[in-house]
Amino acid sequence: MLIETETTPNPATLKFLPGRTVMDSGTRDFADPEEAEASPLAEALFSVGDVTGVFFGGDFISVTAAPGTDWVGLKPEILAVLLDHYTADMPLFRPSAGNGIAVPPESDELPLDDPADGEIVDQIKELIETRVRPAVASDGGDIVYRGFQRGVVYLRMQGACAGCPSSAATLKQGIEQLLKHYVPEVTEVRAA
Repeated sequence: MLIETETTPNPATLKFLPGRTVMDSGTRDFADPEEAEASPLAEALFSVGDVTGVFFGGDFISVTAAPGTDWVGLKPEILAVLLDHYTADMPLFRPSAGNGIAVPPESDELPLDDPADGEIVDQIKELIETRVRPAVASDGGDIVYRGFQRGVVYLRMQGACAGCPSSAATLKQGIEQLLKHYVPEVTEVRAA
């Protein structure tokens, strides 16, 4: 089995491509070892040490290392864990963990969509799904719509994109400009 690796715009994150489907639908972001208990693979990756984040996409796994970690030493260990997992044909999630699709937690701090903005919200979600998510996935991450209120779109970056030095520029110069162009009601994009 050949597992390809790709760099991401986030120097702390590498993208691993096992050449097969990782998640049939949705994504899953693990921010710490406790969250990783839902997945034998994520748990094994965190056990390597120096791993601070694991993200499962459709056909890739992004692994984020602690600041100052040397990928030259860590990368072979990550590849060994991935090879062991896939050659043993182990399940991605424990049976009690459900399907593992990430569902962002509800937060009182985020705006609720106004039903009067339904058509605008639908346009925003369609653009995110068709134009933004594929580009963000190619960099080893994902983006989640969190809300729209008074012209402001709230999004959350995941995987390699969370904590990436260029994520703020991606939100402002890329996504914000795209949404403003196609949806004139959008005045700003913020991380949520």
